[in-house]
Amino acid sequence: MNPVDIIRKPIEPEMKEFELKFKTSMQSKAPLLDRITHYIIKRKGKQLRPMFVFLSAKATGDVNESTYTAAALIELLHTATLVHDDVVDEADERRGFFSVNALWKNKVAVLVGDFLLSKGLMMAVDNNEFELLHTVSDAVKEMSEGELLQMEKTRLLNFDEEVYFEIIRQKTAALISACCRSGAQSTKSSEEHIRLMTEFGEKVGMAFQIKDDLFDYGAGKDIGKPTGIDIQERKTTLPLIYALNRASNSDRKRIVNIVKNHNTNAIKVKEVIQFVSASGGIEYATQKMHDYARQSLELLSQLPETEARKSLETLVNYTIERER
Repeated sequence: MNPVDIIRKPIEPEMKEFELKFKTSMQSKAPLLDRITHYIIKRKGKQLRPMFVFLSAKATGDVNESTYTAAALIELLHTATLVHDDVVDEADERRGFFSVNALWKNKVAVLVGDFLLSKGLMMAVDNNEFELLHTVSDAVKEMSEGELLQMEKTRLLNFDEEVYFEIIRQKTAALISACCRSGAQSTKSSEEHIRLMTEFGEKVGMAFQIKDDLFDYGAGKDIGKPTGIDIQERKTTLPLIYALNRASNSDRKRIVNIVKNHNTNAIKVKEVIQFVSASGGIEYATQKMHDYARQSLELLSQLPETEARKSLETLVNYTIERER
């Protein structure tokens, strides 16, 4: 049994019911939209975010209709941001499939993303789930700000570690935090448990993004994307920031010049990867990732011992040990 199946075990019935509800929530009267949303559902990933919602709910209370609404709302808004991201990034693929914009062009993709956003908003309003709507809308706002901050800092080639952590907190951790918070909120859990799950989700999200950064340096057997792609996109990830901040002036100038002006040259990109590896950047980022994972597990230890809590602990370990 693979790790994801083990993690899903305490919430298997809920996930199956969620998949049916989510499919229904994406339906439209427009035939083109129905074709596209069917295509999106067919190529869904591991569904880690709904799993965070249901496990957080079960770890703090009982799953109910609000939990299903929370999971669907998260997944609708997350899917919308992915569709829009592919347009922004001019990406032709996602998870090994053609992206929506590659098949139906940018105009259609933007409108599909808007449709999914509106479906999520209407679902929350129709069910009077204003607290959940506030949680998820705040996460989407954070994600947008994080992406824009990254674009700004990428142009300037910023190598400030503090700025990097703020970017990944907004870009990645905010949504996972919203998953865990909304799961706890859906069970009418105590304010203390809601706060704990919010913080837990943020810590896991930070570890998750650092793991993604490490894939760029070959830290995984099947990374699912070309090694060095972040360098090609001039993204200043944690291993590179660490290495540059400890480099001599001449090495720093050389590496910055490659990232800035020769980032499409495979040989030059390999040179950057070797420099980062030799400078201890990979070990440093790995340690930071493990620090965040440890902090998240310490938070979980404050919850009652249940199968859901155990699955959340397994999910934390899966986050930092996955190979893609």
